[in-house]
Amino acid sequence: MKIAVTGGGSGGHIFPALAVAQRLRELGHDVSYVGAEGGMESRIVPETGVPFYALPAGKYNRNTLQPREAWKALRGLLAGRELLGRLRPRVILSTGGFAGFPLAFAAENAGVPVVILEQNATLGLANRWLAPRARRIALAMDVSLPQKLTYKTLITGMPVREERRDPRLAKEALGFDPERPLLLVMGGSQGSLALNRMLPDILQTWLGDWQVLHQTGERGLEEVRKATKNLSDYRAESFIDTVAGWSAADAAVTRAGATTLAEAAFHATPLLTIPLPASIDGGAQEKNARFYYTREAALAADQDRPGDIAEELDLLLSRPELRRRLRENLAALSPAGATDRLAHLLLEVAD
Repeated sequence: MKIAVTGGGSGGHIFPALAVAQRLRELGHDVSYVGAEGGMESRIVPETGVPFYALPAGKYNRNTLQPREAWKALRGLLAGRELLGRLRPRVILSTGGFAGFPLAFAAENAGVPVVILEQNATLGLANRWLAPRARRIALAMDVSLPQKLTYKTLITGMPVREERRDPRLAKEALGFDPERPLLLVMGGSQGSLALNRMLPDILQTWLGDWQVLHQTGERGLEEVRKATKNLSDYRAESFIDTVAGWSAADAAVTRAGATTLAEAAFHATPLLTIPLPASIDGGAQEKNARFYYTREAALAADQDRPGDIAEELDLLLSRPELRRRLRENLAALSPAGATDRLAHLLLEVAD
């Protein structure tokens, strides 16, 4: 069966789509990935062996009208209609972002069934536009949607790499002492400049008791390494294998992207979330962080209040009983099986 997956712009859109695409290929289906020209997905997907097609995809800026982006979006819609005719998929999965909009929109207009995956605690803008005519809506979290959409929703969880490694062996493989606890710092797939600049100073107090592995993103590596060059228990890397990092971690401090939180839940790693400010992402990460915080599965702090971050980190790193409780509540939110559930939902819709 021919199936297309689409979505991109960030790891939170790309990696769930890839996980489902690879599972469907294992089941014997002909799967293509459609993303944006020049997007992260155009570099990541071809390396996996999944056939990749690129479309123009304009970005919508909430604050200003950008004619160039509007023209690119229009070109993307026209190209999406043409590509749909060439691929002829029986069903399409869109994981959101404006990279996923052109093909999914063309499919809805042509009567090809579309399933959308919403990773966050609120519908993103592209998914909001697609939702009324989507055949099904898969949710990574148990969140409420408008009444008119609830009949076609299914909580699948967030597809993640469902692989765990022995914590001691994972620490040794990463070059850390397996006898001492490790704190993982994750700012998302591209790192976080705010966390890069803030955390080395805050975490110095805990070095000796804790080891730190900090994923900075390429743009932040030099700055963090310079700030931590005299800290023997603090290591910065531009990118780390997430399975190894999560398997090794005894605790984490992260942004509140949907993929990051789902990985923390799968590995039951107690964490402090520091969401992106609402002015940057429309409040999606703040809502994600609130979802986990209200279920006592994570601590949370505002990035503009470093004093609060230091206090919450003290709680997380000094209280084993708190970490145990967070692990138990995270395990209850684990997305184990999400990739299979979403793959089979697509096959059900295609029939």
